[in-house]
Amino acid sequence: MAERGRAVSGGFPEALQFSFAPWVNRLVDWLVLHYGDTLRGVSGHLLRLLVGLEDLLRLIPWWLLLLLVGLLAWHASRSLARALVLPLLLGLIGMLGLWDKLLQTLALVLVSTGLCVLIGVPLGVLLATRPRVRRLMLPVLDVMQTLPAFVYLIPVLMLFGLGKVPAVFATLIYALPPLVRLTELGLAQIDPSLLRAAHGLGAGRWQRLRRIALPLALPSIMAGLNQSVMMALSMVVVASMIGARGLGEDVLAGIQTLNVGQGVEGGLAIVALAMVIDRISQAYGRGRDSKGGF
Repeated sequence: MAERGRAVSGGFPEALQFSFAPWVNRLVDWLVLHYGDTLRGVSGHLLRLLVGLEDLLRLIPWWLLLLLVGLLAWHASRSLARALVLPLLLGLIGMLGLWDKLLQTLALVLVSTGLCVLIGVPLGVLLATRPRVRRLMLPVLDVMQTLPAFVYLIPVLMLFGLGKVPAVFATLIYALPPLVRLTELGLAQIDPSLLRAAHGLGAGRWQRLRRIALPLALPSIMAGLNQSVMMALSMVVVASMIGARGLGEDVLAGIQTLNVGQGVEGGLAIVALAMVIDRISQAYGRGRDSKGGF
């Protein structure tokens, strides 16, 4: 009894405890009530984009897609090893019978990464040029990057339902911060004297950004894009839990049925796709002079 009394007395005072869960629930209910039709419209457009991209990838013969990957790897790195090995990795995924799921995952990653670029690069430029906005946004980016995915999956599922669309938005939330941070970092590291010289020569703000700042910050931006793609790929298993399908579906099925072999096959397929995208995006970030092996 004495030990129980000490445990109770050592607990946090109930008078100081509170919960903001009801406020969050009311906010989500308000969004569904007032903006449900708009969100369903956005969901429909995004779903058509995803399905259209998947259908387009399916129209490309497998050998032609492998050839295009090899040419892209060669163009990015001028490395014969990468131009041969990277298509081989994708070919191994097809040999495992996962080609269609590979295309589904690739479409999801491409759309999510495209949204990351459309939002992340302008936001990174804004943070680099507006210190007050930067101070306000950095904690938000911290929350987006560290909050467990299952926490924001709950409101996303309520707003968009099951399927590919909530997977895209969940992936976007998780993968956006690195691109924003590295875009801002790349712009912040530019020598201000270069921008002042361009201003003295009559270049406007947009011209300085487009012709000087962004080209100089491109390696950092590409590094951020690489990180965003890798984080998007790390979400494919979570995305499969809410109906997005793809390579993560085999990993999830392996977990549910204790089929170790199926889970390993799906996991290695995700690793192979990640290596292909990583090597190509890294090569573009370093420039074509980065010759070498795989």
